[in-house]
Amino acid sequence: MYTIVVTGVGAIIGYGIIRSLRVCKYPVKIIGLDIYADAVGQNWCDHFEQAVLTSSVDYPDFISDILKKYSADLVIPGIEQDACRMTIERNLWTDSDVKFVINNQQLVETADDKWETYLKLVEAGFSTIKTHIDGDFPALAESLGSPMLLKPRRSYASKGIQRLYNEEEFLYWKKKMGANFMVQEIVGDDEAEYTVGAFGLGNGNCSGKISLRRKLSGEGATVKAETVFIPELDQLVDDLVFVFRPEGPTNFQFRYHQGNFLLLEINPRVSSSTSLRTAFGYNEAEMCIEYYLRGKIPETPHVRSGNAIRYIEDCIIYDSNNI
Repeated sequence: MYTIVVTGVGAIIGYGIIRSLRVCKYPVKIIGLDIYADAVGQNWCDHFEQAVLTSSVDYPDFISDILKKYSADLVIPGIEQDACRMTIERNLWTDSDVKFVINNQQLVETADDKWETYLKLVEAGFSTIKTHIDGDFPALAESLGSPMLLKPRRSYASKGIQRLYNEEEFLYWKKKMGANFMVQEIVGDDEAEYTVGAFGLGNGNCSGKISLRRKLSGEGATVKAETVFIPELDQLVDDLVFVFRPEGPTNFQFRYHQGNFLLLEINPRVSSSTSLRTAFGYNEAEMCIEYYLRGKIPETPHVRSGNAIRYIEDCIIYDSNNI
């Protein structure tokens, strides 16, 4: 029996990890954490603890106390903030036997800044989306076209993305965003967006991939998806893995534009589509157990073809005094 701590169980990644653990081939006890006392994912955990804010000075001590209280074997962060904080604080737990599903620190730092990611792509010779962090509106409109896309250098789940149609909007957002300002050419369309999961081994190789063509919800998560098998996309991901050296679950997002798959961003963590991937045979949570706890390179999963649609579902908890 493995005791697994999952953070952010009130959000789609967190309860997606729980669902994946519940159908994996290993017996598990799940300890769920979330800052909200009514987090829905607690209903599918064996134990639940309300967490302190990830940004709190008490956060490392809180995590340490949870690890000791439940004799945890593995921690899987379910939100990006936890993954980043645990990466920064990873040295605090080096004397512990507990394993953390956190990625290559250099990749985490690079992926946190989309401009730095762009520079790394250019340096490595990949086709890229035209991107700038400075310049005036006329020059950028000539380079990128109009409208252009405001994409904050540091953000997650498509937060802060805006289309800029004129100089007035451009100047407003440039002032508002400050050092976080970045603009890109708009490429592809909503029908040409892809998400690829790869389990990195930290040495430039990965154990298995799954590619989905997807549509996003307003919150930035995958709402519709279909499995795709595209050799040129597989090769591109292999090339990116070789350059960026991910370790553990890693998500690559692309748009197809004028004959090229162009990287939008890298998420060096479990993705919001993790439960969909599990349904198609690619169980990232199970792979984490094999890699981090059993010291095995996870076997390349057999990915089934198909389509997925997400929908709203009710979770009802009756008061205990009901008859």
